[in-house]
Amino acid sequence: MNDNWIIDFINGRGFAVLAGLLLALTATLVTATGQVPPTEAGRGMLFTIDEALSSSPWLSPALNVACIVGTALLMQLLSKLFNFVKSLTFVGAGAFFLLELGSPLTSCTFGTGTVLALLLAVGALVLFGCYQDKQAQRPIFLVMCALAFAVMVHWAVVVLIAAFLLGFAYLRAMNWRGVVAALIGLFTPFWIVFGLGLAAPSDVRLMELNPLWQTLDLSQVRLLVGWCAFVVLLTVALTALNLLAIYNYRLQLRVYNSFFVMTSLLAMLAMCADYRHLTAYLPLLNLCLSVQIAHAFTIGRFPKRYIFIIALAAACLGAFAASVAL
Repeated sequence: MNDNWIIDFINGRGFAVLAGLLLALTATLVTATGQVPPTEAGRGMLFTIDEALSSSPWLSPALNVACIVGTALLMQLLSKLFNFVKSLTFVGAGAFFLLELGSPLTSCTFGTGTVLALLLAVGALVLFGCYQDKQAQRPIFLVMCALAFAVMVHWAVVVLIAAFLLGFAYLRAMNWRGVVAALIGLFTPFWIVFGLGLAAPSDVRLMELNPLWQTLDLSQVRLLVGWCAFVVLLTVALTALNLLAIYNYRLQLRVYNSFFVMTSLLAMLAMCADYRHLTAYLPLLNLCLSVQIAHAFTIGRFPKRYIFIIALAAACLGAFAASVAL
């Protein structure tokens, strides 16, 4: 077994499938032992939902894993269609699975964080197709309309609204008509909800920024914050390293990758400001980090760069084991 064989394996489907099976196995293990701590209900501008979104102890993790896998498949499709990663690789999907299993709070319960990651992948497919399209008012309206509906049930979606507004502008698809389409898209869901009598303007609630430790016990807070800090530092380090190489890409690819960098920064800022809902932003950051890992692995020429992936897998499994042991 030589270095090239290991690198090819990690780049191929086999590694992603293995990481996906590990994700499903750990979610099953945690669910079977009943060790997933309950998460607090998420609040939006108008409605309140239960983070688990299901009273069934098995339906929630199954749906969560299915959505994580679906998000990874959409990112693979995005990479194939727009080639924003230097070469076609499955290491990003595998890394996303590993990062997700590192925190049972995001891997074993269907909640806002998984939905945000899925929305990012779906929205990116629409966004990237609008590059330098000054007639993209319809896609802009649809994306903003969908996100406005989502922000009604959880305030964390505001991060994606900001990311896609900046994304459309940076991809040169936003002009004055695009701005009007975005504003109408953001207003339309509220007009529908208020018009149907599903809610009233008096039901609008502002975002609440409360301490995370009101939800979890101290040991869980330390572990979760420590893991989030690890993901943030790794994202910053790999992004800085990759930018040196991505700067030499053609403009269109640089713009595509800048969208994930902007989303990473917004997710980190949101984690600092809304640290009670760290688990709502962690999958979003995990997805952006997986893109940077894919870049680093394909750009790099170090023959033993697979050691980094092995170390990442060990760190994720260690974080999972520590979470379960608490």
